[in-house]
Amino acid sequence: MTVKEANVELLLDVEDFRSRILPAYASGRASRDLEADDALGRSLVPPGTGALRDFSHLAAEVPLFIADKCIGCMECVNACPDTAILGKALPEDVLNESLTRLGDQRQMVEQRANWTKTRKYFDIAAGKGQAGAFFGIFVDPTKCKGCGECVEVCGTHNALEMVKKDEGLLERTRRSFAFYQSTPETPAECINEKSLGDFMLAERSLLYTGGAGSCMGCGEATALRMMLAATGFIYGRENIGIVNATGCSSVYASTYPYNPYKVTWTNSLFENAPADAMGVRLRWDQQGWQRKRLWVVGGDGAMLDIGFGSLSRMLMSGLDIKVLVLDTQVYSNTGGQASTSSFEAQDSKMASFGSSRSGKSEHRKELGTVAMMHPGVFVAQTITADPGHFYRAIMAANDFPGPAVVSVYTTCQPEHGVADNLAAHQARLARDTRTFPVFIYDPRQGERMRERLSLRGNPAMREDWTTDPKTKERLDFVAFARTEGRFARQFDAGGNPSEALLKAQQDRLAHWRLLRELAGMG
Repeated sequence: MTVKEANVELLLDVEDFRSRILPAYASGRASRDLEADDALGRSLVPPGTGALRDFSHLAAEVPLFIADKCIGCMECVNACPDTAILGKALPEDVLNESLTRLGDQRQMVEQRANWTKTRKYFDIAAGKGQAGAFFGIFVDPTKCKGCGECVEVCGTHNALEMVKKDEGLLERTRRSFAFYQSTPETPAECINEKSLGDFMLAERSLLYTGGAGSCMGCGEATALRMMLAATGFIYGRENIGIVNATGCSSVYASTYPYNPYKVTWTNSLFENAPADAMGVRLRWDQQGWQRKRLWVVGGDGAMLDIGFGSLSRMLMSGLDIKVLVLDTQVYSNTGGQASTSSFEAQDSKMASFGSSRSGKSEHRKELGTVAMMHPGVFVAQTITADPGHFYRAIMAANDFPGPAVVSVYTTCQPEHGVADNLAAHQARLARDTRTFPVFIYDPRQGERMRERLSLRGNPAMREDWTTDPKTKERLDFVAFARTEGRFARQFDAGGNPSEALLKAQQDRLAHWRLLRELAGMG
């Protein structure tokens, strides 16, 4: 037992929690049968208890894997907000040993059907005279909420499809996932570190168990999983801590007694998470724990509004603290009120569309450009729909010797008015329409702004707008707004945009031109 584990045992009896508290909540008898005691009073939760939460009853459909159509891109694994779909690559001899241990021929045939040869994991290795690996995708029915985003990102590969649940299918899915869990970890030689999406093949990257109470298809949860995957892959579970501002991400991640995190986590107030993190960082440094990565997590309400002063103070401190901003452009947790991150013409509570006004009239606060004006701060704006850009931003932020801010576009289905399976699609469209450009600003890259700021990752970087490669239509902010319910009232019966929306489009163009100018591309 480590010193850390021993200290935890002084505060919380983990075995008692698992054997007494968790079953009481799972059976619905906690309020009746559990007496008040120190364990309940402290509200401490062991890591990873979200893994024991069962959502099998939640959705009518579950994804079905079609092995012979899979190319091993790992897009579905990275996109899933609930750790409900995982991948694994195993050499043929290791896979055969695991199948043999089943001892039942019918089960061996059933489980073997979930593995396939892909060019990525088998053919390329075989071409180099190395042992290729078989690849498989596995669904955990207890974590899947049925959002269907995995099918959406799989796209024309058609290796996944949503099918209606029945008890027979659920049982087969449970057996397949149990077999996945019984097999050895993907060997290091099968993980291509240049293919950043492969991070989630490594068990040390799977630090978010699912079982959180987030909405189906939640864009925030995907960002959290991916941040932890990149950080865990390089630094390890024991070297990560999170200070979470109050908001959606704190509520669905701390619904007692279920904790989806396998790392040290604490929740501060709505407004002071960066200040709280400063105290944690200073104490860690006193103890010689400089290598530990400390992340502040919060939404746009916490970081751009009520906690903006605290964030700015932290950025000026020079302390080695990283900030993940889950930008939904709205106060998601409290019912969808507008924030300073909301777009012009957006129809949200406190800035609603009506007879006296046409939605939000204020400019959107651009945290990325504001943060860049703080000296010695790494800043990135990114989307999870581009895993390469997202992972590079997280790795660079972790490596930067000082404060870092990573702002992520996170689709909020109920407040944006989009379908549950479209988090990645809308994030990609936000990038392509200049609604939410991506960039990385790294002070280590030079003395001048244009040397530090990279706009790579945006399509047609030297143009004002991009063009849909299929329809040849211009992709601009109006095109983005047509796809979301929060802008629906800005169009008349003929589909013509309002003056307010056209003004908002000019605001988005002005911001894009500013970024290009700062990057030396004006």
